[in-house]
Amino acid sequence: MAGSKIFTRRRDGRVEVRMNDYGRSVVRSAFANVLAAERDPDHEWHVSLTGPIDPSLDQDNPVAMLARQTETSTNAELASLTVDEQFLNDAEAWVWLTTLQVALRSTAQTNGLLTDELLAEADEQMLSYVRTIQSLLFDLAACF
Repeated sequence: MAGSKIFTRRRDGRVEVRMNDYGRSVVRSAFANVLAAERDPDHEWHVSLTGPIDPSLDQDNPVAMLARQTETSTNAELASLTVDEQFLNDAEAWVWLTTLQVALRSTAQTNGLLTDELLAEADEQMLSYVRTIQSLLFDLAACF
């Protein structure tokens, strides 16, 4: 996947997805984990999805937490539905971006990868996964 642009903005405004089978499997897995974590309180990512992003702002605000959970679930559902598409409209590309961000955040939290040093100590498979998600995020963000 390295070396070429995975996401390209076309003249007609759509985002073209030039992703190989490995890339699609990584994205599919990330989207599926976000969906599973939203629905299953025992999923390892559940706490990272439902906890406050900034505890000082909404720690005791169940309405903010519910809104975030609903948005995460809706985005992950749409992202999962479009995972095999060759072209994404802006809304679909946006939900890919936000769902991949949630997947990266959840991966970092559940695996204790909260500093550069801890990330460097991660096993090769985890490091590859994190770098792949990061690469996809940067490439997709460049389309906006």
